[in-house]
Amino acid sequence: MEYKSLKITQKSPNSRVYYLYLNRPGQLNALSRDFFTEFPKAISSLDHNPDVAVIILTGSGKHFCSGIDLQTLSDGFKETHAADHGRNVVKLRRHIKFLQEAVTALESCRKPVIAAVHCACIGGAIDIITACDIRYCCSDTFFSVKEVDLAITADLGTLQRLPRIVGFGNAMELALTGRRFTASEAKDLGLVSKVFTSKEALMEGVNVVAEEIAAKSPLAVIGTKAVLLKSRDLTVEQGLDYVATWNSGALLSDDMKEAISAHNEKRKPRFAKL
Repeated sequence: MEYKSLKITQKSPNSRVYYLYLNRPGQLNALSRDFFTEFPKAISSLDHNPDVAVIILTGSGKHFCSGIDLQTLSDGFKETHAADHGRNVVKLRRHIKFLQEAVTALESCRKPVIAAVHCACIGGAIDIITACDIRYCCSDTFFSVKEVDLAITADLGTLQRLPRIVGFGNAMELALTGRRFTASEAKDLGLVSKVFTSKEALMEGVNVVAEEIAAKSPLAVIGTKAVLLKSRDLTVEQGLDYVATWNSGALLSDDMKEAISAHNEKRKPRFAKL
């Protein structure tokens, strides 16, 4: 499929790691209406492709993403032109839910998504990376929960996901001030797992991690993601019950037998595609 705002490439012919690029470098990868239509379709296509084990989400050009395109915001208001105020409210709410669903597609994807962030990561870009499973950046990356400066309450996931990553107090301070913060601070807050010295080092390091994950049991990988995300909203007891139900089915696969055989035979395991 051809995309206007995205690009998908395979890391190498035999690799099960795929890149998903935000691909509007001339607009600093600002999130257009096309993006919100295309992104969930692209994620779904990768999720359903048995050759894909891990997705690396990054940006083309100089910046990762400068946030939502202001034209996209404007279009949302233009669609609410009914004479009746109540109907305008319903239309605007539906538009916001449409935008939210594109970002939530990252969590709905069974396969792990790793964000490789460089330079600008602003506004809607924070919504995106907080929905990813792992986040890395390079040392020149800067972040900002920018919506408050545009007289907007961030509504695509940052206010729901960021507190679970960096803590409630830190998320409140970042969201209310809209201030810019550095890669080093993002690492201290736990927003990113590691900071690399350059974009080249970032991509090299992320590739290593992605290949390591891709070599593991696909059932174990998607199970780990699913259980962690589900347990986030459950009590410990409920989370334990959920994983017991999950593993009562998943452990009956051939993957565990293959992992044990490979360990005993001192070789790399060979797992079937998902």
